[in-house]
Amino acid sequence: MNINFLELDVGWLWFILAAYGLTQILVYGSIFDQVRPAKDAWRGWGKVWHCPMCMGFWVGALLFTLNGFTELFTFDYNLANLLICGWLSSGTSYIFCILFDDSGIKIMRTSKDER
Repeated sequence: MNINFLELDVGWLWFILAAYGLTQILVYGSIFDQVRPAKDAWRGWGKVWHCPMCMGFWVGALLFTLNGFTELFTFDYNLANLLICGWLSSGTSYIFCILFDDSGIKIMRTSKDER
């Protein structure tokens, strides 16, 4: 099996990075502090604006609808791809938010680690 890495589609990588960046801005960016609803707003739907996993799904769906306007990533327009892009964005945004913060890589120590 011969794989030429130069020919691999990096569209998924661009999609994941764009989704993570936009999710970070919407959930944590101070520019949205004035317009970001409280968690209990809209019968609890305000939680979406405070959760990287929740917002990540909607960011993925938005990027999917915009994919025809960019050459960075291209997906066929169908319901399956819409859901897959939402799920991928949700999962990767959540994982990246768990792994990284403003100080870099998160390293948490428990009392067991101090022995």
